[in-house]
Amino acid sequence: MPDQPQPCPPPQQPPPRGVVDIESPEQHAALAHPLRQRLLFSLGHEPATISQLAVRLDTAKGNVAHHLKVLRTAGLVRIAETRKVRGGTEQYYQRVADRMAVAEPRTEGTAAMLGAVAQELGRSPQTTLSLRHVRLSPDKARELAETLARLVDEAEEGEPVHGVLVALYEQVRPGEDTADATDTATRTPTGTA
Repeated sequence: MPDQPQPCPPPQQPPPRGVVDIESPEQHAALAHPLRQRLLFSLGHEPATISQLAVRLDTAKGNVAHHLKVLRTAGLVRIAETRKVRGGTEQYYQRVADRMAVAEPRTEGTAAMLGAVAQELGRSPQTTLSLRHVRLSPDKARELAETLARLVDEAEEGEPVHGVLVALYEQVRPGEDTADATDTATRTPTGTA
């Protein structure tokens, strides 16, 4: 049996350091689908091809290609490298930054991100999930948000990759209009990992 051609190893370059601010309607729309969120999760540590992403996410290559196009049009992913393979061209996709900050989250994007996290949790061999409600002053809430962000930033080392979702939000009091709560709430940028 002849030897099968071996695929080229993926480029070993992490996404560019930095933060992309999610502000445009195209960016918000791109984040409003769980598969696009999962593509961003998967591209968070190294570039990958459409075929590699389809295998990782257990979906069709055409589906991956479509959603990558939406993410690329919104400026959230880019082509990191192109290689000639068996007479064709293989493109490695990469996130444009290692973090995405959403200063004013929209319901659709948050729902898609939480749906994507739920799918990832369902496939994970190791999961910790905890929801707590605590009473905090605005200063203490800001301090907690900064501490959680710092802990996650300092924790990264080696393999395997773990997903970390950090959310700090103020609950709307019974009978309070959500528009009033938004006006008085302190907004802290959240990230899509």
